[in-house]
Amino acid sequence: MKMLNSRRLWFVLSLATALGCGPALAQVADPAVQRAAASQRGPLLDSLKEFVSIETGSRDIDGLTQACELLAQKLRVLGAQVEFIEADEATNYRMGDTPEKVGRMVKASFQGSGSKRILLIAHMDTVYLKGALAKQPFRIDGGRAYGLGIADDKQGVAMVVHVAAVLKSLNFSEYRTLTILVNADEEISSPGSRAALTKAGAENDAVFSFEASRADSDKLSLATSGIASVEISVEGRASHAGGAPERGVNALYELSHQILQMRDLSEPQVGLKLNWTVSQAGTNRNVIPAHATAQADVRVLRVSDYDRIETTVRERAKNQLLPQAVVTLTFERRRPPLEATPANRKLAQHAQTIYAELGRTLVVDSQPEGGGTDAAFAALHTQAPVIERFGLQGFGAHSADNEYVLLDSIEPRLYLAARMVMDVARGKGL
Repeated sequence: MKMLNSRRLWFVLSLATALGCGPALAQVADPAVQRAAASQRGPLLDSLKEFVSIETGSRDIDGLTQACELLAQKLRVLGAQVEFIEADEATNYRMGDTPEKVGRMVKASFQGSGSKRILLIAHMDTVYLKGALAKQPFRIDGGRAYGLGIADDKQGVAMVVHVAAVLKSLNFSEYRTLTILVNADEEISSPGSRAALTKAGAENDAVFSFEASRADSDKLSLATSGIASVEISVEGRASHAGGAPERGVNALYELSHQILQMRDLSEPQVGLKLNWTVSQAGTNRNVIPAHATAQADVRVLRVSDYDRIETTVRERAKNQLLPQAVVTLTFERRRPPLEATPANRKLAQHAQTIYAELGRTLVVDSQPEGGGTDAAFAALHTQAPVIERFGLQGFGAHSADNEYVLLDSIEPRLYLAARMVMDVARGKGL
C-alpha cells in the first residue's frame, strides 16, 4: 500500500511537471533560511539605530571614521578579515566639488570552501549637513523606521552586515570568497572609491548592491543612469558699458552663444540628455562682464555615449562668437551608467523564483529611474552580473524629515539576499 501511494505521488508530480505546474510545486521557502532571516530582524533594527545615530555627511570625516569603526567591529565579530582602504591620490578622480579628503572604505572578506566570488556593496555617507540628526533621529512609528539617511543608505550598510549574519548562523561558506565593500563618498560621485569598486567588480562572479528599493515597488534594478557635467568658463575683458563698450569683450555674449549652440544635443530616443541648468555672469550693471560660467547636467544610458557627447561638445565649443574671448570647457564623468545585460537579466530572473518562494512578486526593472549608483562602477570592467536595489523598501532619500524604511521588508529582503548568495555560490542562476 505504501509503495502504491509512492507510485501515485510520483505519477502526480510527473503529471504536474508535464502540464507545466512543476515550478509552482517547487516554490517552497527554505525554512532554515526563513528562521535565520527572522532572527536577524531585531539585531538589524539595532544596527540601523546605531548607524543612523552617527552623522556621516560625505565631508564629515570624523563621523565617517566613527561609522567605519562600528561597521568593522560588527564584521569582525562575524569572522571577517577587515581592512580600511584610504583613497589613493593616484586613482582619486578629482572633480570641481571633490573635497581635499574623502572617507575611507571598509573591506571585509569571508573565506569559504567553494569556487565563486561574491561581492556585496553599500555606502555609509549621506547628503546631510552636520546637525541634521536632531531633525531626523531614529524612531519606529507603526510599520516604518525613520532616521537620518536610513533609506540612503544606512539600511544598505545594516543589510550587508546581517546578510552575513544569516549565512553565519546557517554555517554556510560554500563560496570561495564573500566580500563586503562599503564606501564613504558615494553621494559626491565616489571620487576616492570608484577605482576600488571597479577593480572589485572585475574580480567577482556576481555583485549585489544594496541601495534601497522603493516603498511602492518591491524591485531589483538592472540599469541606472550615467551622470556627467559640462562647465563652460569664458574670460573676456571688462569695460565701461556706457562710455566704452567697444573696448570690452563681453563674456556674457560668448557664453550665451555657446549655450545656444549646444541646446539641441539631447537624444531622448537613446536616453541621452544634456540640459544647461546654472549660469553666472557680470558684477555690475554698468560694466561689460569679463567673466561668465555655465553648467549643464548630462545623463546617459550607455557607457559608449560618454565619448560621443564629450567629443560633440568640445567640437562645438571651438565655434566662437567673439574670437578674443577665451573659452574653457570641462567635461566631468561623474558616474557611468549600469546597463542591463544578459548576465544580470538571467540572475534577476533567478531572484524572482526565490522571492516567489515567499509568495511575493519581485519586480525587475531594466530601465533606469534617473539616478546613478556605485553598481555602475562595479560593472564597468566585468561581464559578470551586477544587480542593484537589494536593500530594504524605503522612501524619502535626501529629504528633510521624512526618510524611512518599511519594517515588513526586512525578513523577505534578508531571505532574498542570503538565498542569492547561497545559490550563486553553488553556481545557480549564473
